[in-house]
Amino acid sequence: MSQPDPSVIANVSDTAIWVAMYRALESERRDAVFHDPYARKLAGPRGPKILEAMPKARREYSWPMVVRTTVLDEIILRVVQKDGADAVLNLAAGLDARPYRMPFPPGLKWFDADLPDMISYKKSTLAGESPRCVLEYVPVDLTDVSQRRTLFARVGAAAKKVLVLSEGLLVYLSPEQVGTLASDLSAQPSFRWWAIDIVSPKILEQLKKLWGDQLDAAPLRFAPADGTGFFEQFGWNEREYRSTFKESLRINRTFRGARVANLLIKLSPKKKQEEAWRSGGIAVLENMRT
Repeated sequence: MSQPDPSVIANVSDTAIWVAMYRALESERRDAVFHDPYARKLAGPRGPKILEAMPKARREYSWPMVVRTTVLDEIILRVVQKDGADAVLNLAAGLDARPYRMPFPPGLKWFDADLPDMISYKKSTLAGESPRCVLEYVPVDLTDVSQRRTLFARVGAAAKKVLVLSEGLLVYLSPEQVGTLASDLSAQPSFRWWAIDIVSPKILEQLKKLWGDQLDAAPLRFAPADGTGFFEQFGWNEREYRSTFKESLRINRTFRGARVANLLIKLSPKKKQEEAWRSGGIAVLENMRT
């Protein structure tokens, strides 16, 4: 029997290995904007192979991933330290090592929820390492409505102010799946905030053209035309939006020609400016039912 190509993304969980490589490469820079000492180990031997197999992934498309990690780090710390979140529910946690690498209060409850195989791999890879908060690994299939509602009810009862994190998850779901997930989350009064990343339909089509063949097993699907307005019908309001493009300029992790593009955007009509800033970003949603 032939062995599968280690550079091929066989399922959505493999995208976590791909993204871990971006965190590893940034962490190894002298001027790194964040440090994830576990990323290279978690990416394993497949990480470099997957990254090299994705067209232009390393040279031209690393910056949005670095921006996403940096901005979410900042948001999570602020919500925990200033807004008083006492728990974080990390949906489709993948190979995120934040509980091990960030300066959280030791009493913070952190729930890493993902498929059993991913949880098993992550636990074994990080065996011997000590998290900086109260970490619980939760093997769960989030597409199973019964399983996730049971998890949400348990976490909702265990904390008063929960930040939900779904980094890199929603784009792989259908609008219907995102809607039911959003409803299930907002039904928990203690789920106060939800941090997401989101792209416009135009950006989604560009990514499909670039990586569509490589992502057959994990197709890109969710990019609502009304942006974060999509979530209002399910009980969530936008509290904060951080443009990926703007943030890339702030942290100096951007694409070639970005400064010129930024100038042209500023000279364009207000509607065009808003479309550019809203083409992709990181948002914090607030539970309207709280």
